[in-house]
Amino acid sequence: MCTTCGCGADEITVDSEPAQLGHAHGHDHHAHDHHHDHGHGTAHGRLVTLEQDLLAKNQLFAERNRGWFDGRGVLAVNLMSAPGAGKTTLLERTIREWGRGVPVSVLEGDQATSADADRIRAAGAAAVQINTGTGCHLDAHMVAHGLDRLRPQRDSALLIESVGNLVCPALFDLGEHVRVVVVSVTEGDDKPQKYPHMFRGCDLLLINKTDLLPYVRFELARCIVSARKVNPRLEVQAISAETGDGMQAWYEWLDQQRAKLGERSLPNVVTERPGVPAHF
Repeated sequence: MCTTCGCGADEITVDSEPAQLGHAHGHDHHAHDHHHDHGHGTAHGRLVTLEQDLLAKNQLFAERNRGWFDGRGVLAVNLMSAPGAGKTTLLERTIREWGRGVPVSVLEGDQATSADADRIRAAGAAAVQINTGTGCHLDAHMVAHGLDRLRPQRDSALLIESVGNLVCPALFDLGEHVRVVVVSVTEGDDKPQKYPHMFRGCDLLLINKTDLLPYVRFELARCIVSARKVNPRLEVQAISAETGDGMQAWYEWLDQQRAKLGERSLPNVVTERPGVPAHF
């Protein structure tokens, strides 16, 4: 569990590179207090209490993030998967195609390197890389730090690429509006059974790399049935981010989520007052 795996170590960094070369967002944001306690402890007698405290603290930051998104009409999408499922390739194509009509920015989560953020910027979107060091997930406070750098514009979409991991990211609300889990056909069709908590908490399952179905042992129907046993409300789409097959349905789903956000957003919401930080 995250109290013993190294999460919360003082190795977390948010990149200092411009979010997007040649493009500055002139939108308001705010600073917040960066001093916070990461001491999780490892004593067995306090393990459960510490985990509860960790998740409760994270939930507070998540609700503040969500309020910030709601006040600006920013759709926040949390993309989760195992390493190598194709999230970054999915984002690149989404930016180049869907992003022609919708402003898109990206928070990238990885333990090390800025490789994925560099790819996202090359695709044409603003991006900030969050490196977690030995940590295996993003949390809501890390996202808040990233937002201070990224500054998504109003009425836009923020896509969050979580650290590749089907376990810990499922536990942490980042303040997102919707959760998407990406599974590639190269991973095998038994992932919903092996990692039920991840699939139980998601709104959409994207089965990626379908162009490789003739070459791998993956039963599409079996994966869908097992996923819906875990989560009957789960929507499922089969796509290939490489070839573009099925991507239009993904874009339409994103459009639907933006419409839902617009329907529940109140007009003329005051999200900032002089001297009062809107985020923290």
